[in-house]
Amino acid sequence: MHAALITGKETVELREFPDPTPAPAGVVVDISFCGICGTDVHAYQSGAPYNPAICGHEWAGTVSAIGNDVSAVAEGDRVVVAAAPACGRCAACRAGQADRCRTAFKSAIGVDALTPPHGGFAPRIAVAETRVVRTHPALTDVQAAQVEPTTVAFHAVRTSELRLGDIAVIQGAGPIGLGTLQWVRAAGAGEVIVIEPSEARRDLAAQLGAHVAVAPGAEADAIVRQHTHGLGADIVFECVGRPFAIQSAVDLARRGGAVCLIGLSDTDASITPATWLVKEIRLTAALAYFHEEFEMAMGMMADGRVVVDPLHTATVGLDDFETAIADLATGQSAEIKVLVDPNPGS
Repeated sequence: MHAALITGKETVELREFPDPTPAPAGVVVDISFCGICGTDVHAYQSGAPYNPAICGHEWAGTVSAIGNDVSAVAEGDRVVVAAAPACGRCAACRAGQADRCRTAFKSAIGVDALTPPHGGFAPRIAVAETRVVRTHPALTDVQAAQVEPTTVAFHAVRTSELRLGDIAVIQGAGPIGLGTLQWVRAAGAGEVIVIEPSEARRDLAAQLGAHVAVAPGAEADAIVRQHTHGLGADIVFECVGRPFAIQSAVDLARRGGAVCLIGLSDTDASITPATWLVKEIRLTAALAYFHEEFEMAMGMMADGRVVVDPLHTATVGLDDFETAIADLATGQSAEIKVLVDPNPGS
């Protein structure tokens, strides 16, 4: 069995691995699709050390084998990758902070005891039973493969400072930004302004409910001022994942406003602390998700309040994975969400 791994700057390797077998508390999943994430693209661009277990962490598939101690899922179940539930035993859980469970966090970042040697750019993967959640039956396999990034955006909005009627700005209309847009609308924002350089992505943002979609720069700044009576946005969601966007998010917020940091920059950012202080900015940051949020997000995907089909623009096989990620890494790609079908002959 071959799995694709990002092993250096602009370097992808197809490495051979033995067919996985389940641990006593583990499962083997035959992967239907795995999405290419922005963190995969950043790793490809930078060449920084990249955990092979999270190289391809947006997957969905069907359970093909289970360990002797497994009871939550059965062979034949369709599942999506998730974070483990709180363990109830770690220091955070014992302190009553189950939402900060260290065991669950380790599973989310691929350093738990049953971490596989590769991610979801492979036909099969062996993970802990706690890492999978049954797929909502109303979702297709293509939709199921987009549950993970959709839940990232769900978690960010759910834990943000967003209030009913707020004027919200979303920086970036990639898969996370477009998901955030829809969750912000569902959560009751009064008006949503999307800032995105790609015209095609701006058009899609408008189709998905943005009141205004504009390119970054002076025009975007003017529109935010106009729509907020010169005050600035109530809340800004940073979904770009680039250093410059962190300070610009604060610049777009009003005094007493909020910023939610979702995009993951892989380098340090320069900020103007005086602006943060004078504006008394309230900051939240969102990494990954909680176990229970997967079923919540899937339920709202299933009833149509949040849609992902328009985000899916291409599907490639393992042999074309490097070409696809190189295209995304240019920053000029016409694609939005690219899924990989890792099965031979795809």
